[in-house]
Amino acid sequence: MNGEPGAVTDLADRMSGPLRFGTAGLRGPVRAGPNGMNTTVVVRTTAGVASWLARQGKTGEMVVVGRDARYGSERFAIAAAEVLYAAGFDARLLPGPLPTPVLAFAVKQLKAAAGVQITASHNPPADNGYKLYDSSGSQVVPPSDGEIEGAIASAPPAVAVPRTPGVPVLGEHIVDEYVSRVAAIPVGPSRSLRVAATALHGVGADVLRRALTAAGFTAVHLVPEQSKPDPDFPTVSFPNPEEPGATDLLVTLAAEVDADLAIALDPDADRCAVGVRDRDGSWRMLRGDETGVLLGEHVLSTTSCPDPLVATTIVSSSMLSRIAAAHCARYAETLTGFKWLTRAGHRLVFAYEEALGLCVNPDFVRDKDGIAAAVMACDFAATLKASGRSLLDVLDDLTIRHGVHLTDQLSSRVTDLSVRTEVLQAIRNAPPAELAGVPVSIEDLLPATDAVRISGDGLRVVIRPSGTEPKLKTYLQVVEPVSGSLEDARAVAKRRLAALRTDVSALLSNHGK
Repeated sequence: MNGEPGAVTDLADRMSGPLRFGTAGLRGPVRAGPNGMNTTVVVRTTAGVASWLARQGKTGEMVVVGRDARYGSERFAIAAAEVLYAAGFDARLLPGPLPTPVLAFAVKQLKAAAGVQITASHNPPADNGYKLYDSSGSQVVPPSDGEIEGAIASAPPAVAVPRTPGVPVLGEHIVDEYVSRVAAIPVGPSRSLRVAATALHGVGADVLRRALTAAGFTAVHLVPEQSKPDPDFPTVSFPNPEEPGATDLLVTLAAEVDADLAIALDPDADRCAVGVRDRDGSWRMLRGDETGVLLGEHVLSTTSCPDPLVATTIVSSSMLSRIAAAHCARYAETLTGFKWLTRAGHRLVFAYEEALGLCVNPDFVRDKDGIAAAVMACDFAATLKASGRSLLDVLDDLTIRHGVHLTDQLSSRVTDLSVRTEVLQAIRNAPPAELAGVPVSIEDLLPATDAVRISGDGLRVVIRPSGTEPKLKTYLQVVEPVSGSLEDARAVAKRRLAALRTDVSALLSNHGK
């Protein structure tokens, strides 16, 4: 019998699950089978979450459920809320499709026992996901994720899981309260700033505009083709501001309206990319590390918190550590993922990761928040504009003071996940003695995380498997002091980074990739 080509392979993949709780909960294609996002998987997952919460004595407490506007999100959110409601929790749905930071805010604001957000963030259109927040308003960490995974495995079939309809819906006041808190972030007096922005067909446009307007930034121009939620993401091949081409419409609009700043949110609005006019008049998007060190400098220059702490991850630029030292502030470096960053320590005032994740408001959102980061970026840019300066001027100042920090990334997709383990083990067994002409040493980061860090004078390499994709990721950094001109130092750093990239590519290739 002749069937549809690839049907057997597709069926085998759908049944190869179940989806595993990874770096950010569940994430996968919307399709039937245990290895996909569907109502059955959501119901059993939520039954496991309810069981885990009950064992902690949380029965009867509030659990907030939110969602984005992807395919399946509404029915998945309702299903999750109905399971929690039937299990004896005070389940509440957010009022419609809303940014993930609103869910994280609601958990803390309402003193909920947990929060669930149905979203696949910036994944391809076919995907959806399930993020879980604990009572701190942060995403869960070990051993909780393992305990939840065990509870899910023990959950009954979905048809046997009780569901109670009629879950109460929170009023718009929760969004109003979030907007009000975000609008209070600016510390500078100037609001003279023209902003171009995009939500990349996600759920962030309305809340972003409301927050900017409430903060006093009223000259906001949204990319019209991308301002309404659309689960097909028709104008982008991959709805991630980091991807080539994703912000093309944004920079075109920024040039057309003579903007001072460009802002790109990812579809669930927890990530924020910032675009600026370059020295030659063209527009470019800042790298995540550039935005991170700029906002870190701004926070530390304006905070009133005594003995403040800033944090980033082991794969992000190390410049934040030097900025913290210059401000006599504490600095922490964590494993990748915001679930670790928001737990970095007492009096945390700022955290970021290179993948456009920024937490500028940890006092009321214990997660990355693209909308709050956008408001702070506007505050910083408007303050600088009033004095005739720009974000690029501050970036130059930081570079002269702390050295050129150039970062890059290599990403190798695999079809067999065991390949990632084999490559890492081969590097552990036969580490390089030299990279880019510099003697290096290797540090095995096990058991904390499955990664290796290779370091030498002015360079760093971190190799780890992705927690959300079938990829082996490698993060590169070179640091070059500025002893003469800034242009010369940047040129030297660029050559060193190219040499490092070549050597690391060869290293990975020799070990199987």
